Amino acid sequence: MTVTLADVAARARVSPATVSRVLNGNYPVAASTRERVLRAVDDLDYVLNGPASSLAAATSDLVGILVNDIADPFFGIMAGAAQTEIGGPGDGSGRAGGEKLAVVCNTGGSPERELTYLTLLQRQRAAAVVLTGGAVEDPAHQAAVSAKLAKLADAGTRVVLCGRPPLPDGEAVVAALAFDNRGGGRRLTEHLLSLGHRRIGYVAGPLERTTTRHRLEGHREAMRAAGLVGDEERLTVHGPYDRRSGYDATLELLRREPEVTAVVAANDTVALGASAAIRDRGLRIPEDISVAGFDDLPFSVDAVPALTTVRLPLFEAGARAGRLAMGKETPPPGGIATIAAELMVRGSTAPPRV
Repeated sequence: MTVTLADVAARARVSPATVSRVLNGNYPVAASTRERVLRAVDDLDYVLNGPASSLAAATSDLVGILVNDIADPFFGIMAGAAQTEIGGPGDGSGRAGGEKLAVVCNTGGSPERELTYLTLLQRQRAAAVVLTGGAVEDPAHQAAVSAKLAKLADAGTRVVLCGRPPLPDGEAVVAALAFDNRGGGRRLTEHLLSLGHRRIGYVAGPLERTTTRHRLEGHREAMRAAGLVGDEERLTVHGPYDRRSGYDATLELLRREPEVTAVVAANDTVALGASAAIRDRGLRIPEDISVAGFDDLPFSVDAVPALTTVRLPLFEAGARAGRLAMGKETPPPGGIATIAAELMVRGSTAPPRV
């Protein structure tokens, strides 16, 4: 049975006119109402009827770049780099190779908003979609994202993952550019171990993120290889990828284990908060406690002392994702490429105090 616009309206508990406004984007609609309509569209798998249905497989001049937090340089750098590669001399066709409008969609880390944006991009027949950053490790959400990306791909949208691990079923994805977060985390901790540190605290990111798990796994692999097991949970505190989390989590680590000689932070922004907490306790970096981050964001080298971290080539990865999204570059073998992480040793790490 064909799903009608009236069916969507009934499901969303709005008028058919409101559904039309949401799908056409030609009239202001409250955010909560728009999300309810899009959820109903998704649930019912509604497609446009009549002449519009013949356009369902066509692509527009729109490219969506999904980020968790545009204020975070990690995402801003990748999005900006992707945008530099999107577009070019227009041929009037609206397909890859012509001029494109890149729209950055800021999910705020919300799985629901991620799906909402994918639905909106599907309705706008986006030419391409680039998803950046770690994925949410929830089976139901992963299944929903996979289904949505399959619909986008079926309609002619080129889908690229940047800084995100490949999907279990990656047929809908042109390419997945995955950072070596696990290897970077391992090398960072090996560096601290080589300096003589043994009591190492870890300020981790949100539990549900793939990036968090992979970086933490690398850290713990290095600790196990050094025979340091048993205190993993006590020396790990999870929180958001922000400065405040780094500050609060580091105070908690110092409360749990006053003899900590090094703190590894989930990213460079978290490391700034960790450093502030250490100083507020009257301790020196690195003389009393070493601090290390991850990502090598632009401010890392200007911190005092300069931050030891793991460099991810964010701009290069974002630019490559943009080229792949536009069909300007051949996808890697199997559609998957692992991007290496490089250890950057600076002044924030030193041998532990005697």
